[in-house]
Amino acid sequence: MALRGMRLGLGRRAMRLTPPALLAAFYLGLVVIGALTLWLPWSHHGTVGLWDAAFTSMSAVTVTGLAVVDTGSAFTVFGQAVIAILIQMGGLGLMTFAVFVLSAIGIPIGFSQRLILREDLNQSSIGDLATLVRMIFVVSLACEAVGAVLLALVFVPASGWGPGLWQALFHSVSAFNNAGFALWPDSLSQWVANPLINLVIPALFITGGLGFIVLGDLYTKRSWRRLSLHSKLMIVGSLALITLAWMMFAALEWRNPGTLGGLDSVWDKLQASWFQAVTPRTAGFNTINTAAMHDSTALMTMTLMLIGAGSTSTAGGIKVTTFIVLLLATVAFFRRRATLHAFGRSLGLNEVMKVLALTTVSILIVFVGLFIISISHDGSFIALAFEVASAFGTTGLSMGATPELDTLGRCVIMLVMFLGRVGPLTLGFFLAMHSVAKVRYPAGQIFLG
Repeated sequence: MALRGMRLGLGRRAMRLTPPALLAAFYLGLVVIGALTLWLPWSHHGTVGLWDAAFTSMSAVTVTGLAVVDTGSAFTVFGQAVIAILIQMGGLGLMTFAVFVLSAIGIPIGFSQRLILREDLNQSSIGDLATLVRMIFVVSLACEAVGAVLLALVFVPASGWGPGLWQALFHSVSAFNNAGFALWPDSLSQWVANPLINLVIPALFITGGLGFIVLGDLYTKRSWRRLSLHSKLMIVGSLALITLAWMMFAALEWRNPGTLGGLDSVWDKLQASWFQAVTPRTAGFNTINTAAMHDSTALMTMTLMLIGAGSTSTAGGIKVTTFIVLLLATVAFFRRRATLHAFGRSLGLNEVMKVLALTTVSILIVFVGLFIISISHDGSFIALAFEVASAFGTTGLSMGATPELDTLGRCVIMLVMFLGRVGPLTLGFFLAMHSVAKVRYPAGQIFLG
C-alpha cells in the first residue's frame, strides 16, 4: 500500500508538470536509459566508460553527432544499433513514438498527451496531430529505406554484404535524422569524390530538415500558389542559404591545401563545397578536414549551424523561418511598417515576439556555454566556439576540441545539446511564471540605439 501510494504521488506530481517540462523529462529519461545500455559490456569493446556512454547517449538522443569516442571502433554492432535507435527516437520525437504506439493498439490519445505532442512537434494547435504522426512515420521509414538501398551500392562493394548493409542502414538513419554519427573516424572523408554519397546523404538530411509540415504540404497541395506561408518561407530560405553557402565555401577554401586545395579536380572541389555547404544545417557529416578550415569559413559554418533547418523536422538550430522573420522584422522597422509581409500574407506581433524570445534565449545559451568552457579549457577560442555552436545547433561538426574537454567542459556541451534539442522556448516556458498580468501600467519611453 505504501509503495502504491508513493507511485500515485509521483504520478500526480508528474501530471502537474507543464507539457514542456514533462517533455524535457521524457527526453532526459531516454538519455539515462541509453547511457546505461551503452555502458553494458556487450555494447562496447571495453574502452567506453560511463561518462563516455552518457555523452554518446545525449548526443544520439539530441541527434547532434558530437563524439568523445569513435563510434565505429569503440562500440559493438549491438552498441551501434542502440545508438541508431536513440537517433531515431530523438530525431522523430519521443512523444511521436508514444502516440504512434498508442494509436496502433487502439488507445485513444488524451488531451494531456496532445499538449505534450504539440510541444514536441512545435505546433501551435492540438488539432489532427495523430494524422501528422502517421505521416512522419511513413515519410521517415520510406526515406530511410530508399537511402539505405542506395548507400548499399557504395558500402557493400567496399566492406562486404554484412558490414556494408549495416553501414548503409546506420548512415541512412543518421542522415535522415540529421544526427551526423558515422562509423569512421574521419566521417565520410574517404568518399569525398563519390557522386552517390554526395547526392544521397545530403538528400536525406535536407529532406529530414525541411520539416514534416512542408513535406506534407508539398504532397497534398502540389502547387506553389496553394502552399502555406510556412512552406514557402522554408523552401525559399533553404534554397537561398544553400546557394549562398555553396558559393562562399568554394570561394573561401578553394586554394586551402587542408580542405579543397588538396583535391584533384574542379568537379571534386565543387562536390566537396556542396557537401560542406549543406551539412552545417545540423547534419554533421563532413567530407573534408573541418579543423583545417580558415577562420572565416568556420565563422560562416557556425552561423549556418545556429540557423539550422525547419520546424517539425529532425534538425536543430533557431530554424530557418525564425531567421527569416528576424530579417523581415528588421526590414519592416526601417520601412516604418507595423506589420510584416511575405508572399501576400502578414505576420502579427505574436510571431515576432516569439522569434525575439527564441533568439535571445539561444544567444544566452551559446554565450554562457562558451564562457564556462573557455574558463576550464585553454584551447583555440574559434575551436571552442565552433563546438558550442555545433552542440546548440545539434549539428555534430567538430574542429577536434570536444574529445579534449575536461569533465566540466563535456557536461556543458551535453547541457547545450539538450537545450538545443528540447528547445530554448521550452526552457523559457519551464522557467517562466504562468501568470497573466491583470494590471496595465502607463506607457513609458526609453531611448534606443
